[in-house]
Amino acid sequence: MTGHPNAFPEAARAALHDERLQTTLKNLKHGFQEKRAQAYAALSDPEGLRDAGHAIRADALANLDTLLVRFEQKVKEAGGQVHWARDAAEACAVVGNILARRGARIVTKGKSMVTEEIGLNAYLKSRGIEPIETDLGEYIIQLRNEPPSHIVAPAFHLRREDVEQSFRTAHTALEPSRRLDETASLVAEARTVMRHYFHAADAGITGANFLVAETGTAIIVTNEGNGDLTRLLPNTHIVVTGIEKVVPTLCDAAVLLRLLTRSATGQDITSYVTFASGPKRQGDADGPEEFHIVLVDNGRSALIGSPAHEVLYCIRCGACLNHCPVYGAVGGHAYGAVYPGPIGAAFQPALDGIAQTHHLPQASSFCGRCDSVCPVKIPLTHIMRHWRNLAFAQGIAPRGFRTGIRLWARLARSPKLYGFAVTVAARGWSLMRGPRGRISSLPIFRGWFAARDLPRPARETFQRAWRRRRPSGKWHAVRAWLKRKPRDV
Repeated sequence: MTGHPNAFPEAARAALHDERLQTTLKNLKHGFQEKRAQAYAALSDPEGLRDAGHAIRADALANLDTLLVRFEQKVKEAGGQVHWARDAAEACAVVGNILARRGARIVTKGKSMVTEEIGLNAYLKSRGIEPIETDLGEYIIQLRNEPPSHIVAPAFHLRREDVEQSFRTAHTALEPSRRLDETASLVAEARTVMRHYFHAADAGITGANFLVAETGTAIIVTNEGNGDLTRLLPNTHIVVTGIEKVVPTLCDAAVLLRLLTRSATGQDITSYVTFASGPKRQGDADGPEEFHIVLVDNGRSALIGSPAHEVLYCIRCGACLNHCPVYGAVGGHAYGAVYPGPIGAAFQPALDGIAQTHHLPQASSFCGRCDSVCPVKIPLTHIMRHWRNLAFAQGIAPRGFRTGIRLWARLARSPKLYGFAVTVAARGWSLMRGPRGRISSLPIFRGWFAARDLPRPARETFQRAWRRRRPSGKWHAVRAWLKRKPRDV
């Protein structure tokens, strides 16, 4: 990673002053938000589809053990092999052993956040195996030695000029005077370079968007076709994915595919939807000789039954990132985590522990936009609140924050003390009004006032106004009854 989750405050401040990054982040609205809105508007019952997606994911997680066993059985029946990995180290070792047995030296990879999560590329390099990312965005950031800044568009933070510079630095065998001032020329060059690796690869590694228990199928969605070339051309295909990706049936997967593509890129469906069910069979024109599925736990099973278990419903569409005002202000690298944005704030503490990630659940305004756009209705703000509470209970939250919460709790438990405090505050604030009657600064909460003003405060508290206006005395109810208007008969 470019940083660490505990360095989020410093990284966020740096991102806010990065003019190039801020220019790029403005593309979120047109590139993702508007396209998603248009795609959902075209559905006859978008909320019904989201409800169906939520129900499918809830049912799958409730029956995860039996579905995984069924999935393994079907993969074996089709001639494939299933490997179980408790953590990142085991997952990397499983992949490394498969490749060592096959004598692999060059490996092509499809886009996979789980392989980012377990640090597979670094592990393979340490064993003398060269991993080549074949997704264009992943390939670009691999050349730059950077992690993804977005779970769907990994090079979203870069501009065309950045990509051109990276290509000229890496592709030294090509003509130095070639023109790379258009996106089409960059794509053409990447395709030319990638073609060599596709033919030279000894094995291919992909992730999986969904695993289908009834057929033993791994499904991947791409727009570039690199997933098919990665799995079909080499002799060995390895799927590395999390245990939570399993669903009961192909029909369930079809519902989730309708949600995934619309939420991620605003498409009705991606250019390629690939169903991989085992190795090459007799009579097949192409395909791998060996088919392996590596099922990664890495903290997922510990989430089941916890207050954060619904984070496992995630289908990795990235919609919560695209609509999050915090992500939209600082980008993905500021989080210093594999999974940025709201989904990272809800999931990363389960992977790395709350002590290492306690800043991430705080990186939210709790506006609820992530909840409202999640295709499977994950209560992300509720889960972030759970991690916040845990950090507070364990004494991990910053001392100033803990002190402030304790003072507020003491105040809130005493009606008299609370009433006195708000009365003093109301009178004091009325004397501090700035331009247009608003408060633009205070000695405290400077970060809050850096981006907004406080609305014009009332001259008196609600309780005081209520007592002043409310009729008093035991005859209040009688007077109210006498003054009532007669009903029409």
